[in-house]
Amino acid sequence: MRVAVTGATGNVGTSVVQALSADPTIDEIVGIARRAPALSFARTRWVCADVARDDLRAVFDGLDAVIHLAWLIQPSRDRNATLAVNVNGSRRVFEAAATAGVRTLVHASSVGAYSPGPKDRRVDESWPTKGIPTSFYSRDKAEVEAILDGFERAHPEIRVVRLRPGLIFKGDAASGIRRLFAGPLLPTPLLRRGLIAAVPALERLSFQAVHSHDVAEAYHLALKRDVSGAFNVAAEPVLDSPELARLLHARQVPVSRRVLRAAADLTWKLRLQPTPPGWLDLALGVPLMDVARAREELGWAPSRSAGDALLELIDAMRRGDGLATAPLRPGSVGPARIGELLTGVGARSKR
Repeated sequence: MRVAVTGATGNVGTSVVQALSADPTIDEIVGIARRAPALSFARTRWVCADVARDDLRAVFDGLDAVIHLAWLIQPSRDRNATLAVNVNGSRRVFEAAATAGVRTLVHASSVGAYSPGPKDRRVDESWPTKGIPTSFYSRDKAEVEAILDGFERAHPEIRVVRLRPGLIFKGDAASGIRRLFAGPLLPTPLLRRGLIAAVPALERLSFQAVHSHDVAEAYHLALKRDVSGAFNVAAEPVLDSPELARLLHARQVPVSRRVLRAAADLTWKLRLQPTPPGWLDLALGVPLMDVARAREELGWAPSRSAGDALLELIDAMRRGDGLATAPLRPGSVGPARIGELLTGVGARSKR
């Protein structure tokens, strides 16, 4: 089997390529990214291509499958850039895969594609995917799900799988995740268990997470198993205020959603951090997912808890860990943070 992975140098992409390279039945892995990394994996070759504008059909020609992971979270202040990659780029990947005769397409959707839903029970993959209107990330994920619906109707000969994971963490992605969501002004000394004194006690603050290596195995299984459709992917436990307080040895501090959102909006507009307030709306709005289908049909089970994945990330952020790829390069601590501030918090792509 010959497989292409778009977005192969990111948090999930590096884990997926690593998982595929450990499978001797995968004959070739084509890792696609804008810039080639200083990493090597067995039977893997790197191709520099931009999903928003380069000829993807030539890249996909002769391949059996495409795993589409390429996505932009930053620049959060440039909607033309994020739309070009997230929506138009995804459409171009799907069309190129069909034209090249690829037989299997595995797409990275997200819990963020879901419409607002319950936090007191789990929903399965039939829950509507209309997104959270105030989150550009969620709107883009929902729009691509609709594009993929039409693609499946037009190309019944192609097996299509969608994975909808929760938040995805790993230590090796710590510098990249920090740049995407926190920016250079977050004090590094605070990133230590025991020094995070408080967590917000906020209604509906309840979310799911999964380790990057575990979600990579879900992609691997989706590729190898004769399955199609959508799969929720997340580890236990649910990370709510009491669980976060327990993990971090912190106390819960009541805070209103209105105040927290206003603070997020103000600091984003002042370019103090790169995350617009729609991310808070997404976290509080999306439902909790039932992962029974992934467990039963993929045979998937996480090897790490959601809490362990989060603690690994926090510890790695303090150290400034990363990988030798453009999105994940180390350097969120020390002088490199000054350069990040000068180039514009939330203004540039980290692909």
